[in-house]
Amino acid sequence: MTEPPRPDYATLIDAETWAFIRDSQSWYPPETASFSIDRQRQIYDDMCRAFHKGYPPEVTVQDKPFGGVPCRLYERRDSVSGTVLYLHGGGSVVGGLDSHDDVCAEICAETGLRVVSADYRLAPEHLHPAQFDDTMAAARSLATTYDEPLVLAGDSAGASLAAAVAHTARVGGPAIIGQVLVYPDLGGDPDQGSFVIHAEAPMLTRSDVLFYRDMPRGNRADAGADVTAEPLKDLDFSGLPPTIILSAECDPLADDGPAYAAAIVAAGGKAHARVEAGLVHGYLRARRSVPRARASFARLTSAIASLARGGWPDWAGS
Repeated sequence: MTEPPRPDYATLIDAETWAFIRDSQSWYPPETASFSIDRQRQIYDDMCRAFHKGYPPEVTVQDKPFGGVPCRLYERRDSVSGTVLYLHGGGSVVGGLDSHDDVCAEICAETGLRVVSADYRLAPEHLHPAQFDDTMAAARSLATTYDEPLVLAGDSAGASLAAAVAHTARVGGPAIIGQVLVYPDLGGDPDQGSFVIHAEAPMLTRSDVLFYRDMPRGNRADAGADVTAEPLKDLDFSGLPPTIILSAECDPLADDGPAYAAAIVAAGGKAHARVEAGLVHGYLRARRSVPRARASFARLTSAIASLARGGWPDWAGS
């Protein structure tokens, strides 16, 4: 089999993004996935603290459980109707309420919506479906606590959890008005497409993806058959809420978003996937320093705000 040509990252990735990559790797070196779990978490937490941008002054923050799950609640003083359940990335192994703290605060500030970040349990101490169970419990609690539209959002492994909730909620609720997924890992074939082309991408490699996919499963090969672990493995994509997906071009996971959007559209639903040119996995942390990431973050917040109103963002087409 002929190997695909290696991407020219020197051309694809601009200088500002390379500066972000170097800064990230000074905290989170490429070999981090080979370290102990405790060490991985320490490194990731240190990196997230280094990139934390603080809270917008109009946003108030408090820790509050929903559905028995520790959560962090963000509200703007002049908030509008609607709640966002945000699910952090980190391969279901690292991350928590602090890792995406400023991202959630800025989503709240930009949209005016209530944002709730869920501190779902992590692997390997808690294997699948613990992460999904926590996410669903939080979503159901939010739906009963606040009688207003509920939008699901998340990045990477958190985006997969959001999609899993959307698939499951079609029967028995809660009602989901939309979902916005950022560089999601939805269970695409690791031997095809972007997984091969971008197997050695900066920030996330194919081997990293496989490591973090296996960890919540306890290395059980059959765990991926469960669509709450890999939503792309579902056989029915009908009845899903309007969906916006933002993927990074230089990422093994780049194809998962377009594949998922195509499956929803083929089943009669509404979905749009955008592959952000020249960006890498984890680019939300670059939203202040990299113009491409800043523009994508603006698309993220506009998508969330539009879906919460029952609308559709102009930039996503009809």
